[in-house]
Amino acid sequence: MKVRIFDTTLRDGEQTIGVSLSPDQKLSIAKKLDALGVDVIEAGFPVISEGEFKAVKMITSEGLSCEIVGLTRTIKKDIDTAVDAGLKYIHTFIATSDIHLEYKLKMTREQALEKAIEAVEYGKSRGLQVEFSAEDATRTDREFLKKVFADVAKAGADRVNIPDTVGYSTPEYMAELTRDTVKVTKLPVSVHCHNDFGLAVANALSGINAGASCAHVTINGIGERAGNASLEELSMALQCLPHQQKYETNIKSQLIYDTSRYISKIMGIKVQPNKAIVGDNAFGHESGIHTHGVLNNPLTYEPISPELVGRKRRLYVGKHAGIHGMNAMLEEFGVKTTEEQSQQILDKIKVLGDQGKQITDVELLSIASDVLGEKGIKRIVQLTGFSVSTGIGTMPYAFVKLNIDGKEFIGTDHGVGPVDAALNAIQKITGKISELRIKDYGLASISGGSTALCEVTISVEDAQGNIVSSKAVGEDIVTTSVQAVIDGINRIMLKKMLKEKQVN
Repeated sequence: MKVRIFDTTLRDGEQTIGVSLSPDQKLSIAKKLDALGVDVIEAGFPVISEGEFKAVKMITSEGLSCEIVGLTRTIKKDIDTAVDAGLKYIHTFIATSDIHLEYKLKMTREQALEKAIEAVEYGKSRGLQVEFSAEDATRTDREFLKKVFADVAKAGADRVNIPDTVGYSTPEYMAELTRDTVKVTKLPVSVHCHNDFGLAVANALSGINAGASCAHVTINGIGERAGNASLEELSMALQCLPHQQKYETNIKSQLIYDTSRYISKIMGIKVQPNKAIVGDNAFGHESGIHTHGVLNNPLTYEPISPELVGRKRRLYVGKHAGIHGMNAMLEEFGVKTTEEQSQQILDKIKVLGDQGKQITDVELLSIASDVLGEKGIKRIVQLTGFSVSTGIGTMPYAFVKLNIDGKEFIGTDHGVGPVDAALNAIQKITGKISELRIKDYGLASISGGSTALCEVTISVEDAQGNIVSSKAVGEDIVTTSVQAVIDGINRIMLKKMLKEKQVN
């Protein structure tokens, strides 16, 4: 059975506090969602502003392969505006729970039902596909909800949706409501689940198992309050969990992580590290028992392969680390150790871990160098020239010259500040030769006064999703940032070179 993925990142997702997208940003996200394979994009709520109307019109004019829908209230003006925006499909809604009727709409049940029927009939008269939502369905009187859905079906609705507006349902109750709705409407049924109690994906799966054919979701589970059912969690559950494999979606799973990262960056909403599927820690392992198992057979501690969602496995070291995982990390940088040296390195790591310190690739290699008596890892990239210019009324500009494995490369670029300009110039060079990109950048002050020191921490990622971290300390923020980036580039290029040697 094919499950329809209705993505509302651009509508419900944009209602996340602190998020506001320009029309161009919304269009760029819509293109990403279309490439991901969603069946429907809810482009927005056209009547709420000129910018929203423009964004929806831009998306409907783009010629995307998926369906485009817009939200409307059960008001003729909203529906007319949707038509003017180029939409052929609307998602119209009115609240049906007594608490919403009394305190928000100031309507009786009969008045709300009349408005719902009028909106469906009017939408159909304008030649639209109409999906009707009974807002706050899971807190609506069950018999009244059945009547609403049955009557809008008779009025010509093409689809109906069960919104768990405040995440109030349980999987069992969502299944009951879904069976009710399928029975009284004989129409395709959608479920729209919020995550206020952490049950959004579970409720959506339950609705699908009870007969719903569509789920409303968002990338990274963003949305109002605690968010919505997460596209990545729901689609991978349908694809991979043993009791759900009778279902299929059109989602291209290998694009999930890239889409998640892209939308996180544009919306400015960071994904929590322990978020399922797309969080930084989702395929990370530190515990010695876990890393040993994963190195022997990844299925011991990973339910799915990270590559399935466009990711890479990451090993970490810390006080829980074991010798097998630590040695595997060192070998990625070409560091070979004896059994005695490995134990010395591990002992030092555990001491730092017991002090509450996080141990990155940088610290691991530094400890290994101390134990092995070496000065450091091989440097493939050398900074041979660097300058920045900035001032009032001029856009910061940077010049960078790198020697990479004996060849000279020059990069220049502008930025919003001197650090941004310098990093952009470096990325221009590395993007051409190795498709490297700077993933994260962090700046902290570690001393005060006129000679204050700053600490820059960065992560560099290659096209295959491999990530390394690096850190530099210095007085000048721009120079220190460049040093940290060059160090990170060296580490990731060394990893890549060693892997290529092993293959050949």
